[in-house]
Amino acid sequence: MNILLLEDDLILSAELSKFLESNNFNCDKIYDGETFLRQIKNNYYDLYLMDINVPKMNGLDVCQTIRSFDKNTPIIIISAYGDISDKKDAFTRLADDYLVKPFQFEELLLRINSLLRRKVPSESVDADIIRIDDLIINKTEQKVFRSGNEIALTLKEFQLLVYLAEAQGRTVSKQQITENVWEHNFNTNTNTVEVYINFLRKKIDREYKVKLIHTRSGFGYYLNPL
Repeated sequence: MNILLLEDDLILSAELSKFLESNNFNCDKIYDGETFLRQIKNNYYDLYLMDINVPKMNGLDVCQTIRSFDKNTPIIIISAYGDISDKKDAFTRLADDYLVKPFQFEELLLRINSLLRRKVPSESVDADIIRIDDLIINKTEQKVFRSGNEIALTLKEFQLLVYLAEAQGRTVSKQQITENVWEHNFNTNTNTVEVYINFLRKKIDREYKVKLIHTRSGFGYYLNPL
């Protein structure tokens, strides 16, 4: 499990990171809000842990920004501010939990594990949301996000992406794609499938280190992080 920590106290940040890693988490440390948001656009994390009073962009604004494109990843606020109004502000911005400093690291661990246990079933039963690595497909709203960035797709590009994603990593042939995405409404001897795969690659993969759309030579295409 990968955790991204936003904490500008260097000593506390180091201690928290060491504690989490001793409990089998990967923990990346960030010290200001703007860098934190840039970091999540290029990497996938299972949970965000953030202080409020940090440079450049405070933790509450970071939380609100994340929730504009990611409703599911758990967010825990850690802060010296203990007033009910501070907690209310955090929960209004859709934080999942709030822990007042100083706190016991073991209590933080309990809260992290509790949130991560809730996360898995909630995503698995939501048939309208497909999540593969940092790619999020909202079938109901026909919206696609990669690392928090919304990607504009045409209707046919969206339908092709959904078909690849729902194959769950299995290779699908051009024939299967024409039958299920185009329903044989075009000449299957054309290179239309290849053209649309290339369209998707430019929009989904080109700007990102981890490529999701792959070709299995002689067989077809599949969508999976490698």
